[in-house]
Amino acid sequence: MIHITDTLIGEISAQAQASPRKRMNYNFHEHYSDTLQRMINAMEPGTYVQPHKHEAPDKREAFVVLTGKVVVVEFDPEGNITDHIVLSSINGALGVEIAAKTYHMVIALEPGSAVYELKDGPYTPVDDKNFAPWAPAEGEAGCEAYLHSILIKLGLG
Repeated sequence: MIHITDTLIGEISAQAQASPRKRMNYNFHEHYSDTLQRMINAMEPGTYVQPHKHEAPDKREAFVVLTGKVVVVEFDPEGNITDHIVLSSINGALGVEIAAKTYHMVIALEPGSAVYELKDGPYTPVDDKNFAPWAPAEGEAGCEAYLHSILIKLGLG
């Protein structure tokens, strides 16, 4: 039995806070070849997850909020926002599933935010994510401005 506890989430969140990327994941799957990838993804405000989709091979992805507050955003192929949901135990929106071939990103809105993430496997770094060409890549100039523009469009900035 795998236990997901406040202590475990606190440890992963502390690692995220200390990380230059402002996020950290803790894998429950034993191998990248597992057909279901399961992890806790702790993230802090300001971390940048470039919009991406899982295609060729097609994979679904789901997020369930454990602590804090995050917004999950979906985009059309041109980069227009098509849907979003703020996940928080306080507002009663606890999770979301993203269809394969759908551009999406996750943005932390509160310190100490953590989600339980599930994704079809196996994980292969070469083809796991198809990054959106209309958004800056992680580490490039413009990431912070792009992130802020998304939050403003959603009325969260």
